[in-house]
Amino acid sequence: SSMTWAAGGPTLSLKLPTVSTFSIVAIDPSTGQMGVAVASRYFSVGSVVPWAEAGVGAIATQANVNVGYGPKGLKLLDQGMTARQVLDRLLAEDKFPGKDGRQIAIVDAHGNLAAYTGPHAPDWHGDIQGKTWSAQGNILVGPQVIEAIGKAFEATQGELSERLFAALAAGESAGGDRRGRQSASILVVCKECGRNTNNDRWVFVNVDDNPRPLVELRRLLDLALAYNYQDRTFKLVGAGKLAEARAAAEKAERYMPDRADTRSLLGFLNYAAGNKPAALAEFRKAQDLDPEFRQLFEGTAEFVPAFKGVLEDRAFLDQLFSKKE
Repeated sequence: SSMTWAAGGPTLSLKLPTVSTFSIVAIDPSTGQMGVAVASRYFSVGSVVPWAEAGVGAIATQANVNVGYGPKGLKLLDQGMTARQVLDRLLAEDKFPGKDGRQIAIVDAHGNLAAYTGPHAPDWHGDIQGKTWSAQGNILVGPQVIEAIGKAFEATQGELSERLFAALAAGESAGGDRRGRQSASILVVCKECGRNTNNDRWVFVNVDDNPRPLVELRRLLDLALAYNYQDRTFKLVGAGKLAEARAAAEKAERYMPDRADTRSLLGFLNYAAGNKPAALAEFRKAQDLDPEFRQLFEGTAEFVPAFKGVLEDRAFLDQLFSKKE
């Protein structure tokens, strides 16, 4: 804010910040997941830019941002309009000032993409599209930022949230927002794939205010995916799908290697699969991580019917709980 002096004393003229940002909206046709990743020199960008609904679409609304494009756009997509039709309708019905400074990108559940960068969005501004993604930004160092975002998204293997993170990191490395950095967000949706019951949000992690937002976003994404795969593991065990459960437990452990409960869960699933040496190795790691391991071990085995068998295996228990020389 700047002070200007006028007759009768100072008047405060506030220059409000624009939501200047780089983002990517994308769909993974193999899983149906859709999502948005965004980073900005702006407070709490995740509460303004990313919008997504499972089976419907994903939207990033930014620059001279009309936040209403998010919920209204999803409603129109849900009514069966394509990404392009929704974009045209939003712009046509936008009665707020500053429309020619807005930026928006949409992907619908059929994989159609549409984007708009207004001529008065702050420079450098632009958008580019690939087969399954649109990258866009404003107040950037130049076009290399969104080009890097697209290249990294296409070059990265793995699930959508990982590819979205890689895209943001590449945008940042290419210079990103020319005013610096403050916040970042990743939102990924799919039908009933989230933790607990009837939750369509697979990932929604937000860094609202941080000098190194992408470092913190990576930490939160690791936790989000670890807890997701842990939750999925228990659901699969409950459904009697032990092989799939073991694969999910392995992913949970990869994202959260320093936790006794993720190690121990994989131990139980290795044991249930008949692989006692692998089970012992995981339980030993859990033992090293948690002085109360025996309590965790017995509590889990008693609580989960599929794991109870280990409590009858004297030889195995002796091996695990004998004093290590």
